[in-house]
Amino acid sequence: MNTTLLTEKLTKKRQAVDVLIENKITFASENAELSIYDTYQDAQKVALHSSELLFCGMISGKKVMHVADSNYHEEFLPQQSFVLAPEQGVLIDFPEASMQQPTTCLAIEISRDKISQVADALNMQQQISSDDFFHYIPKLVHTQHNQQTQQLLERMIGLFSENEQDRHYLIDLSVNELITRLLQQQSRDLMLANCQQTIACPLTDALHFIKEHLNQTLDIDTLCKIACMSRSKFYQQFKLAFGQTPAMWQQQLRLKKSRQLLQSGQQISQVCYDLGFTNPSHFSRLFKQKFGVSPKQCKH
Repeated sequence: MNTTLLTEKLTKKRQAVDVLIENKITFASENAELSIYDTYQDAQKVALHSSELLFCGMISGKKVMHVADSNYHEEFLPQQSFVLAPEQGVLIDFPEASMQQPTTCLAIEISRDKISQVADALNMQQQISSDDFFHYIPKLVHTQHNQQTQQLLERMIGLFSENEQDRHYLIDLSVNELITRLLQQQSRDLMLANCQQTIACPLTDALHFIKEHLNQTLDIDTLCKIACMSRSKFYQQFKLAFGQTPAMWQQQLRLKKSRQLLQSGQQISQVCYDLGFTNPSHFSRLFKQKFGVSPKQCKH
């Protein structure tokens, strides 16, 4: 998301400040509600709770999120998403908020019925025997935006706040996309956590093969044979399930593994080449794009 552009859009839509902490502007639709929160002063342990799923996108400033039932106490920064499960509460600190530089966040509340509807549609399209492949897992999710999610959130602000013809139809499409991206994220996490186990999914063995051969160039023909799919079918199913190509999946696994190795004390160049990256400068750029810090900073 172009943070500067998004901030300009939000500025045009803000009303006069009613309260200094979590000043709220809300736009409603049939299955979702979008709210923009501005905080103008330092505050601690401000409560936020929703009876439905709450998808939050940070726009400016910094929050520190405390979720007691997950023993979670972490910073929430721009270009990150923070998803609360229905009925899950969070306490929020605002360590940097001021009148000159407010902390701004958007929150999209989505009904559970809508999430189930999208998950069912994805499972039907995927034709997977397991009902749990695209199944919302009611737990906290905190992740970095990819470019598509950033652009989607920016688009949704305009759709919710502008009185366009066909507004409700366009909002419904954007909510479907947002839910799909959340389900893809949770599916990726589920598959990564269970690569050693058997899940009723034709892609499972291919994912396991990628994980076990991270330092090797991706061989799509081998993966197609493992998944018992044609090349076109494999790409189509992989992209639908995980929102990215097999090569991007491998790259994300490599980067995640590289952070673990760097934090354990291994040298940057060794980690780079051991995981199949051929250029340390390229590796450093990808690492910083993914985690917001350089490999050198990660080691300290």
